[in-house]
Amino acid sequence: MTVNAINSTAAAPAAKAKNSLADLDSGDFIKLMTAQLKQQDPTNPTDNSEMLAQMAQFSSLASTTKSGETLDAIAKKLDAVVSAQNATAAAIAKLAENQTKPA
Repeated sequence: MTVNAINSTAAAPAAKAKNSLADLDSGDFIKLMTAQLKQQDPTNPTDNSEMLAQMAQFSSLASTTKSGETLDAIAKKLDAVVSAQNATAAAIAKLAENQTKPA
């Protein structure tokens, strides 16, 4: 007799596979936290300060990730501006070169 796991990934093929820690989000944190609370020893519950520390770490990670995404967006925009400036400078140089050639 075989028994399938309740939380088997084969049971939910539509679920998105998470390949790294970077793919985790706040929903995953809530799932982990509730699982931790369900599995704790009722005679020795998790200390509130530990739970707050975990939540603070997650908040810090989320804000760092958001900052990184914002900086990436800024860098891409700056790259586009530099490319446009270089294209403009090349066009002006070509115009100036054509103007100085004798006819």
